[in-house]
Amino acid sequence: MINFKFADIGEGIHEGVILKWNYEVGDTVEEGETMVVVETDKVNAEIPAPDNGVLKQKGAEVGEEIHVGEVLAVIDDGSGEGAEEALKEEAKETNDDDDDEEEGASVVGAVETSNEVLPASDEHKKVERKEPSDRPALATPVARKLAKDLGVDIKTIEGTGPGGRVMKEDIRAAAEGEKEAPASDAPRPSGEAQTRPAMPKLPEEGVRREKVSKLRQSIVKAMDTSNQLIPATTIMDEIDVSKLVEFRNENKGLAKEHDAKLTYLPLIIKAVIKTLKQYPIFNASFDHETEEIVYKDFFNIGVAVDTPDGLIVPNIKNADQKSIFELASEVDRLAASARERSIGLSELQNTTFSVTNYGAFGAKLGTPVINHPETGILGIGAITKKPVVNDNDEIVVGHVLPLSLTIDHRVIDGGDGGRFMLQLKQYLNDPMLLLLS
Repeated sequence: MINFKFADIGEGIHEGVILKWNYEVGDTVEEGETMVVVETDKVNAEIPAPDNGVLKQKGAEVGEEIHVGEVLAVIDDGSGEGAEEALKEEAKETNDDDDDEEEGASVVGAVETSNEVLPASDEHKKVERKEPSDRPALATPVARKLAKDLGVDIKTIEGTGPGGRVMKEDIRAAAEGEKEAPASDAPRPSGEAQTRPAMPKLPEEGVRREKVSKLRQSIVKAMDTSNQLIPATTIMDEIDVSKLVEFRNENKGLAKEHDAKLTYLPLIIKAVIKTLKQYPIFNASFDHETEEIVYKDFFNIGVAVDTPDGLIVPNIKNADQKSIFELASEVDRLAASARERSIGLSELQNTTFSVTNYGAFGAKLGTPVINHPETGILGIGAITKKPVVNDNDEIVVGHVLPLSLTIDHRVIDGGDGGRFMLQLKQYLNDPMLLLLS
């Protein structure tokens, strides 16, 4: 028998919800074929069968949550071993008391045995809270369930068990500490998490509640992080892109011959990349813990994609090495994959600078939110016809593009933002510079 566990499929993903089973109990599964689809806060992960065999039992049904390290499926591969030991063991752990928890129940992360004598546990001492971490907490499934039931974020608890494991007593102490903490009107230090106001009581009638998706939870967390950490400011400008419009119209046919759809977005991305190379601080990150600016020599440009489930920001890897036609093809491919929720996790990681095109919906100006830990994001509005003054001081009809540049004011000053916009404006005013410079 194979006790197939839900593995760590990528950075920051610790749990998921079963979205779809492609096989039922008793069906024969084939190695490499998608057995189940798990919705995470970043992607819909297609989990392949690890080997040929018969699906004997599911670890969770559609709509149920599963954590990294828990059994996802029991598969009979003909080895003749006990069929459902892992799932029975997990069920036993869920109903066991604290003593069972101490006897090596399944945890997220490897726990190695050793003859080393561990120091006495400090379980009953005051439990300290920490900032939520992207790393999974070391805890058993029963401890995770207790934390969920008590409304405690297990990732904020300093575990007092062996190896930093979070114990039940830690969770209960944290829950009691939250209840006993006196309310204070004093302002919190900068960067410290703010206490959220309670939801006001609403009438029963005329109100409908809907649980948010994993993706929406991820968006909420990202927006909270950005707004709590980054003192952002937005610089806005309008650019005459009449030559850009003409250039695009003249080359749409040529792009089609190269299997690319030439929109304004890849042209703007090309201009952004050239500007980033002249102002590398915009392609950097700020590590607030070490107080260091992290400069990057690669250019992974994030493109915000509107999907039925929420906003997803995949990135074009090494975008500076791609032609305009290649950028156009990548934008289309990533947008389609994002909307289908088939985007690869690697295509969501290590973005260096992002663009968001709200002009596709007719909007002109906005204040885009920085995707932490990036230092800037460019908002692109809708191109409209307006009267402009040309080089001969004549008033003519021109195509005007509104742009909004949001910057991390900790490391980028307003003057830098202005110079960035001025350089970007030169590239977009004369598209030949995109090809010749």
